[in-house]
Amino acid sequence: MRDDDAFCEFAEAAGDRLRRTAFLLGHDWHLAQDLTQIALARLYVKWRRVDDPHAYAKKIMLRAFLDHKRRRSTDEVTTAEVPETPADADQGDLRLTLLTALGHLAPRERAIVVLRYWEDMSVRDVARLLRMSESNVKVQSMRALTKLRTLLNEETEADATTGRF
Repeated sequence: MRDDDAFCEFAEAAGDRLRRTAFLLGHDWHLAQDLTQIALARLYVKWRRVDDPHAYAKKIMLRAFLDHKRRRSTDEVTTAEVPETPADADQGDLRLTLLTALGHLAPRERAIVVLRYWEDMSVRDVARLLRMSESNVKVQSMRALTKLRTLLNEETEADATTGRF
């Protein structure tokens, strides 16, 4: 017999964090909701056999995201409309700039950056989750950060020429 109450407590407690991580991966709130539901549904099936439900849910969500990005039929047109999320007024522009730059990375690079720097996971954990070597995670992380710096530099230079700060 399943412990449905414990699962419901976990889903309520971890749902928002999983959804935020999924948004950072996919840059789309609808996709984030779908990925969170996929993760929680698959976790529910194995609930009694899972030792660390949060790690397992994150692993499922990450694999679902990468599978989603591999399919050519999932190329959707995104709008310039920003989702309504609470943010500090001072950091709103910075957050949007970072999210836009993050959206320009390849899915695997984005996954590495999100897991390493937003989720604060170790290189070893990211490597295990993505099924790659630790050195590969380090190299791809370095390359992704270089791309982000370049993208952010271009944005800063464009803002300086238009007079925006």
